[in-house]
Amino acid sequence: MRRRTLIGSLIAAPLFGLTGRKAMARKADRPHIVVVGAGAFGGWTALYLLKAGARVTLVDAWGPGHTRASSGGETRVIRHAYSDRRYVELAQRSLALWREWSAVWARPLFHETGVLFLRQEGYAAEFLREATGHLAATGVPHETLKAGEIAARFPQLDAAGLADGLFEPTAGYLLARRACDAVAEAVQAMGGELLIASARPGPMQSGMMKTVTLSDGRQLGADSFVFACGPWLGSLFPELLAARLRVTRQEVYYFGTPAGDRRYAPPALPVWAVFGDRLWYGIPGGERRGFKLADDTHGPAFEPTAGERSIDENGVRRARAFISERFPGLAAAPFTGGRVCQYTNTPDGDFIVDRHPEAGNLWLVGGGSGHGFKHGPALGELIAGQVLDRQPPTPAFGLARFTG
Repeated sequence: MRRRTLIGSLIAAPLFGLTGRKAMARKADRPHIVVVGAGAFGGWTALYLLKAGARVTLVDAWGPGHTRASSGGETRVIRHAYSDRRYVELAQRSLALWREWSAVWARPLFHETGVLFLRQEGYAAEFLREATGHLAATGVPHETLKAGEIAARFPQLDAAGLADGLFEPTAGYLLARRACDAVAEAVQAMGGELLIASARPGPMQSGMMKTVTLSDGRQLGADSFVFACGPWLGSLFPELLAARLRVTRQEVYYFGTPAGDRRYAPPALPVWAVFGDRLWYGIPGGERRGFKLADDTHGPAFEPTAGERSIDENGVRRARAFISERFPGLAAAPFTGGRVCQYTNTPDGDFIVDRHPEAGNLWLVGGGSGHGFKHGPALGELIAGQVLDRQPPTPAFGLARFTG
């Protein structure tokens, strides 16, 4: 019998199939959970805590999907291709939940455009080999493509220097800011409270934290707390996390396509990524902003509250050079705008989902490392189970991995 991975076994159980939560949901005096951060991790965690029967207060400094949030912006990629099977399975579960909730809310938050991974000669061969093996083992639809097949299927793309590619037809992109809004609205419709305020952790005594302090000076008490506040997590818990979370400045660029030319939008062109000396990726046609592309290379350190978010001209020049090489029909395309966001990076790229070592009722959730948004629903489901059922943290996401 095949041995199941830890994440796979945890997320396979239906939400109300866990005895502790089922019993808890019948009690009149439900536990009160405060979730700080209404982005991809915090919003979905709040939703699944409510679904399990808890009382929830969701707190965010500027509101769901705000312009400084890592979960803000129009679009995010959802794909299954990983060299770590745990994330393949987590993405599978998340995509199923994205589809389910989109249907419940009658909002097309997921767009199935397919995702095309391309690699230049000499780059990412091991990644594509491992990812392809995991996709095959988990039943994710995929195709491997040679350079000639890429050129024939996507003639708007110059395949010169490409070795091969991997195509996921059932992947695509998500509407990020709209999704944050939809989740927050669902939280409120299910009886949760949304507060627009910043929150700081209160004192920890006898292995517990009893309150957080809001920006207006109020003390907000609860039975448990979840801090899922993206790039602000390290500054709120500096002794524990400052050295383990690095926030970097990332730029996204938009270029205008010729009027009426559908070669650079789905279904003619899927979401794409090119592995070379840098990793460039793009989401064509999303929210009618134009041809979106971004450099996945980690940028300089960034302060998310006061950091300036104007686009660097050198970055635009690099983006134009890339687009001219790989999409020559857009060599003269006008630059129509950009956006600065941030990655919150852990040293190993894995997430942080763990209790604070000094407070058993305080959970720290973060370290999206540029790939976290897609996993929000599955992580929210997982975290709700750990918070309410006192399940042990997933070791791969635990803080102990940084110390030994």
